[in-house]
Amino acid sequence: MNDNPRARRLADRIQVIVAQMLDSRIKDPRLGFVTITDVRVTGDLQNASVFYTVYGSDEDREGTAAALKSATGMIRSEVGRQTGVRLTPTIEFHLDAVPESAAHLDAALLEAQRRDAELAALRAGARHAGEADPYKKASGDADQSEQQLDDEQ
Repeated sequence: MNDNPRARRLADRIQVIVAQMLDSRIKDPRLGFVTITDVRVTGDLQNASVFYTVYGSDEDREGTAAALKSATGMIRSEVGRQTGVRLTPTIEFHLDAVPESAAHLDAALLEAQRRDAELAALRAGARHAGEADPYKKASGDADQSEQQLDDEQ
């Protein structure tokens, strides 16, 4: 995305216009439960990429993509009318993959949490591989520790 403030303002306005049109003016039965997540406008204000998500199955996504493609002309003319820019940007709709990525990340985090709990359970019953006190003692203490070893065996 450009740091062009005019492009950002136009993108915000296009997002509102498209969302309102999908809510009230476009009556295509193929159109599913659509959310406009983002709009990106190029720095020269010629192209607008509209990102959307669809709640439902793959058939719902395909039907919504076809409905948006057929309504692109009407949406573009309404964007041009409401924004008042000299050249109305071309509009392209792109399915946003953020929900699928978020679901994948949630699954990975749950797996990591499960493995951490498993490791904590193993750690709870663990003992040191060597002696409990691995440091050498003074000579008087060494006789006592050898005697303790003999008693343990």
